[in-house]
Amino acid sequence: MSVEILEKRSTSRKLAPQYRVLLHNDSHNSMEYVVESLLTTVPSLTQPQAVSIMMEAHTNGVALVITCAQEHAEFYCETLKNRGLTSTIEPEE
Repeated sequence: MSVEILEKRSTSRKLAPQYRVLLHNDSHNSMEYVVESLLTTVPSLTQPQAVSIMMEAHTNGVALVITCAQEHAEFYCETLKNRGLTSTIEPEE
């Protein structure tokens, strides 16, 4: 009688690195415009979230908008820039 031992393979997937989209404060755009731009650019944000992000950037100089895959982060960042806002991305640590 032959007994075979099957090796169980670990099939853990490596998650794609996440990136943080940051909004920087500026003195050129109105608060209402910044909130509208956030809501238009990042559809998953609610109005209260957008207001909170805008206020954090206004108060602290920078605010986290969203953490997501690099391709989406680059898109959100560029879209905010195209609307006249200052935005950057950085890898999540």
